[in-house]
Order: sequence, then C-alpha cells, then structure tokens
Amino acid sequence: MPTSQPAYPTQRAFVVQLHAETDVAQKEVWERVEHIVSGQVTYFQTVEELAQFMVHVLTRPTEPSQGG
Repeated sequence: MPTSQPAYPTQRAFVVQLHAETDVAQKEVWERVEHIVSGQVTYFQTVEELAQFMVHVLTRPTEPSQGG
C-alpha cells in the first residue's frame, strides 16, 4: 500500500507576521517570517526578500537527527 504524503507538509510551513505600523497601501512594510520546523527567523521588507529566505531554508541540506 503506497503511503500518502500530505499536500502541505510541516517542513514547508512558515508564519508571516506584519508589524503593527505596516502600511501595505503605501508599500511601507516591516515583516517577520519564521520557519515552523527549524525556528529560523528573518525580517524582510519586500516579497523578494521573503522568497529568498524561503528558498534558503527549503534548499539547505537537512541535519541528521539526534539520538539513537
């Protein structure tokens, strides 16, 4: 029986937060993104910076698991 993989795996989950003073209409943005699994965080002001962070996180080699 083939195993089904989730359409939205946790390893690809991110949280994006908008700063309280972000004015999207004026393109004044201060945003934060966190990768759920690794806890890596960065701040960005453009969609390009957001995409660069996601690519960096998702394409880096995974670390071997700890323990036995």
